[in-house]
Amino acid sequence: MPFRALSRSLVLAAISIIFIFAGLLFLLSPTPAQNSSDPWSSAQTVQPNDLVKELAETKSAPTVLYVGFQRLYTAGHIKGAQFHGSAGSPEGLVQLQAWAATLPRSTNLVIYCGCCPLERCPNLRPAFTALHEMGFTKLRALILPTSFAEDWAAKGLPYEKTQ
Repeated sequence: MPFRALSRSLVLAAISIIFIFAGLLFLLSPTPAQNSSDPWSSAQTVQPNDLVKELAETKSAPTVLYVGFQRLYTAGHIKGAQFHGSAGSPEGLVQLQAWAATLPRSTNLVIYCGCCPLERCPNLRPAFTALHEMGFTKLRALILPTSFAEDWAAKGLPYEKTQ
């Protein structure tokens, strides 16, 4: 009996240690809006519901730029969002930079992609880096952790399709 009670205590202690360690890893891990490979700070991000509110303010609404793939932009994008090249390709990045070169560096600019989970997105980070290096001072990234379809459209936020 005492051996069985000791074994059970050891198992419970080990399970408790595992849960504590897992909790610490969770607390110390980067948030979805900011991880070590992101070129933006948390202050340079915007959440979907907050962007919807900003877009409702017509006098101060940001310019929204989609930096993903043309076919996904055509399938559905944030109302009023512009597309000037896919930032994941050298050609698309050149197109985006050529468009951005015509803007004042103080333009309130929000960029987004949403083609796939944010941690794997091939478009958002290069676009943000390029625009930041061009000197844009009011540049933010829209945080869509999973995809545009799930984090925007499925939540009933306003979007449109290109005909």
